[in-house]
Amino acid sequence: MSYVNNIKMFVRVYELGSMSAAARDQRTSPAVASARISELEKHLGVRLFNRTTRSLQPTENGRIFYEGARKVLEAIDEAEAAVVDVTQNPRGSIFVAAPLGIGRRFIAPHVPAFKDMYPQIDVRLRLSDRNVDVTAEGLDVAFHLGLLEDSTLKVRLVADCPRVLCAAPAYIARRGIPVDGAALVAGHHDCLNLRFPGAREFQWTLQTPEGPRRFEITGPFESDDGDVLTGWALDGRGIVMKPIFEVAEHLREGRLVPVATATPPTATQLSCLSQHRRFRDPKIRLFVDFIVARIKADMAARMQGLVLEPNG
Repeated sequence: MSYVNNIKMFVRVYELGSMSAAARDQRTSPAVASARISELEKHLGVRLFNRTTRSLQPTENGRIFYEGARKVLEAIDEAEAAVVDVTQNPRGSIFVAAPLGIGRRFIAPHVPAFKDMYPQIDVRLRLSDRNVDVTAEGLDVAFHLGLLEDSTLKVRLVADCPRVLCAAPAYIARRGIPVDGAALVAGHHDCLNLRFPGAREFQWTLQTPEGPRRFEITGPFESDDGDVLTGWALDGRGIVMKPIFEVAEHLREGRLVPVATATPPTATQLSCLSQHRRFRDPKIRLFVDFIVARIKADMAARMQGLVLEPNG
């Protein structure tokens, strides 16, 4: 299997553009990664990468070899999956990405139970609110919170997620309660926004009688961690837009209060993304089915009995 491992390392170096990043991805050292690439180059008799102290670029031979190497690894994955499907003995690692809040609340708590059911499957969970590249980052499954544009990935809708604008009573006592998006902007309210490299939502899209409309919002605080924004809102620092399931307990107990209810935010969606070839792997299907069922149950439990009253 050493030659296959060398090919796997080459593919990850090519896709990630870094020897050290590929080494981390494959859970080994940069020295081992470099040795595997050198061994592969020696076997092929060509240079696959041009290396300098500051950059690593694939050669023309490297680009040609990548296309074939990727197909070889896909064929191996499919062959192994077919055997597993017949033997009903799923094994191997699953690389999963999810937004921080979703991962902490709805995925991480259930991973141990999944491991208990399938002891030969390892779950590698990565949490981040940034947009991830499922293919480039070698992910098997990625949970995505937000509306999706056209995608070449296999998409499974997990849940429609209504959202709410809300603030702490202390903020409302200090700044007043805006009844709609126009009042939100006119009153120069402190809005807590989720921003990170590649983020697209720098405005808030609210539902108006004329249809969805984008409102330019401002505020002194922003973060790439949605839970940080919730914490600031609870501290009375501003207005936050959140999926209702994330703040349902705070709303139910009055720590946060809905605002601008005449123009509520448009709903978002939670989806599960996977490369088509990987979704055919039985262990991937088992994991997705297991987690999706528990996400739905947990969300329903959080929303049970919650009624949002309009302002005014």
